[in-house]
Amino acid sequence: MIQTIQRCILASLHRWGNWMIQRGKGPAVVSLLVGGVPFLPVSAGGQPSPPVVNSVQSASGQFVVTGPAQFSPLAHLPGVAANTNFVCLEPAVLSVSAERIKDSLRRQLGIEPDAAWQGKIFLVLYPAQSLDDAVTITSQPFLNHWNYRVQLPDVLPKVRFLRAMTGVLLLDLANRNARHEHAGEIPDWLTDGLARQLSGSELPEFILSAPGKLINGVPQNRLVATQRGLDPLADAHRVLHDHAALTFDELSWPTDIQLNGGDDGVYRASAQLFVSELLQLKNGPACLRVMLAALPGRYNWQTAFQSAFHENFPRPIDVEKWWALQVVSFAALGPGPRWTPAVSREKLDEILSVPVAVWTASNALPARTEVSLQAVIRNFDPPRQSAILQIKLRDLELALLRMAAPLAVLTDEYRLAVAGYLGENKNVRQPPWSKHPLPQKTSARATLKKLDELDAQRRIIESSIKPDVFTP
Repeated sequence: MIQTIQRCILASLHRWGNWMIQRGKGPAVVSLLVGGVPFLPVSAGGQPSPPVVNSVQSASGQFVVTGPAQFSPLAHLPGVAANTNFVCLEPAVLSVSAERIKDSLRRQLGIEPDAAWQGKIFLVLYPAQSLDDAVTITSQPFLNHWNYRVQLPDVLPKVRFLRAMTGVLLLDLANRNARHEHAGEIPDWLTDGLARQLSGSELPEFILSAPGKLINGVPQNRLVATQRGLDPLADAHRVLHDHAALTFDELSWPTDIQLNGGDDGVYRASAQLFVSELLQLKNGPACLRVMLAALPGRYNWQTAFQSAFHENFPRPIDVEKWWALQVVSFAALGPGPRWTPAVSREKLDEILSVPVAVWTASNALPARTEVSLQAVIRNFDPPRQSAILQIKLRDLELALLRMAAPLAVLTDEYRLAVAGYLGENKNVRQPPWSKHPLPQKTSARATLKKLDELDAQRRIIESSIKPDVFTP
């Protein structure tokens, strides 16, 4: 039986990059009770939600995902389907991704994986009209807890998807003991910093993307994968190598341009470094949990932060001094220590493999497999090739200075082969010790031949590498 349960007043529309959080007082939103669980049938602006055809509840029961019958036409564009910077969402895979993101966030904050959840999170998909559609999060009090509705397009950038999921999960943690009159307000730097940490952490792939096309009648698409073992702060190193990190005051009051990544990623890189350094403090994860719990009862996040981290920063100026020191130390560091030969072998194998997902049935979860760069060049269309190889070129550049010899030289050869095929010779950074000339744009045939030759060399080199032996 469906009963009208209450009318919630929402306002204080706070724009967060390209997505918004609504809470407080304002326009009325009707809440319905469906089987004892509140459900929102209309959007915050009063517009009807897309007709719901698919509805899935996640394994823990916290997430309820609904979506329309058909994907947005944008999902089938080659430049989107092949680009791992975008995700294509549908209820079944989104319910799995949401649980994985929640588990990863809990690990970052030191929360037990089997800890009880409190608020329901309703994830409502709608067909994307553009690649910049808004994501809206609505917080809603219900009985003795808060529930959340996240309305998001079925095609959107990975960074915005992670930011939205991180934001709503942090709200759920913060509002566990919140009164209905006042919900916690999560600082932007914490949401963006943790989202970047999740994206670059040494974790299994946790974002699944809906199948993009059929191959021999079988739906197939790639996983949005994070290369495990690479430094989670590698991208931050790359950005902050050319730009100064933001001050604590600048992190506290970001502009819309910074939130949307229009500053070459400096704000997001600075936020990730700030959160990473906080987590390294004594009891850092515990302090962040205390801060989150204190947010609903504080006037702003700054007072909650000061109270939670008082042992580390007795005075407000202490955090500014500490952060300035961390920035200097980070800038003085290279990309990290060199890997051992065995680890270098594993990392190079990972980089040279392309993860894909194969659906054996439309209602089944995907099976993960990997293909070579040669398979990408032979079988993928040009937009898909370019999107994948650009990412591989970046990963080869990041790994190059950490590779053990002679795999470092081989990595440089692979890097130049990929750059030559893409015609990226002008943008390739030469390491100081590299003696190779910048490549000219090469044909697919020549590139395939070169990659086959490098693979043969790699097998010879790898056969002589002994496993790492760890002694207590």
